[in-house]
Amino acid sequence: MAEGNIGFIGVGNMGLPMAQNLVKAGRKLVVHDVRPDALKPFGNQIQSARSAAEVASEAEIVMVSLPRPEIVQAVVFGKDGILAGSKRKIFVDLSTTGPKVAQSIAADLAKEGIVALDAPVSGGVAGAEKGTLAVMLSGSKPEADRVKPILDAVGKVFYIGDKPGMGQTMKLINNLLSATAQAATAEALVMGTKFGLDANIMIDVLNAGTGRNTATENKFPRDILPRTFKGGFALGLMVKDLKLAIDTAESLHVPMWIGEAVKQVWLYGEGRGGPDQDSSELIKYIEAWSGVTVKGKAK
Repeated sequence: MAEGNIGFIGVGNMGLPMAQNLVKAGRKLVVHDVRPDALKPFGNQIQSARSAAEVASEAEIVMVSLPRPEIVQAVVFGKDGILAGSKRKIFVDLSTTGPKVAQSIAADLAKEGIVALDAPVSGGVAGAEKGTLAVMLSGSKPEADRVKPILDAVGKVFYIGDKPGMGQTMKLINNLLSATAQAATAEALVMGTKFGLDANIMIDVLNAGTGRNTATENKFPRDILPRTFKGGFALGLMVKDLKLAIDTAESLHVPMWIGEAVKQVWLYGEGRGGPDQDSSELIKYIEAWSGVTVKGKAK
């Protein structure tokens, strides 16, 4: 079926390029952000809204891309929130909120006749800009089938299952492994640098061997070796995702010995430099401890 307006709330580092790709795909967007200036990049390509409720009164499908679970809940249930809109039928959460919040929101919205889908994404700002994100969609299959053609403009859509929170759990698994790879790679390259190895050669060898991971392939060559630290994902958000992952594992009685150690590394970085620093800056604190700096040329 041809869709009318699509609601989109939250156009930050990830939300903006996702919404722009929806516009490029020919979707009619009604957009709201707490920062009015955030809508300037769209020009006259979208319909702006003064509140989440206004978005939800213009669109049956409302998507959100927001930084933290408590913000998502406030946007849905707060004053002038999505629930106060008159047209909303499907709620799509592109944020990372964890399965408990996803299940709670889905249950509460179901009482109001609204279907909630969780659809967290992975691939970073670069993936959002290129439209190549991994989209982890879960929830009621009929509504998921309706939303999938829209989300195809954002990236590759994986239907995880019909239970609310399944997409969120998949996202936490992804970010746990991503955070582990980055922390371990930082420690390894600091060790090599202190012994006198060249950082670029280390990365080349790792990417040709079994140590290859997303950090060696992307984050280190792009953001860390050239010391630009502009990955676009806040370190505090990685800490948030790790906490959600550990909490979820504990609720399932799954051991997280490695995951807990990784969380402590990231907490140390957050404690030293604050939550708003770029996540690529984690290596600075391992370097400071070890008395070396990992430098290389951008590729």
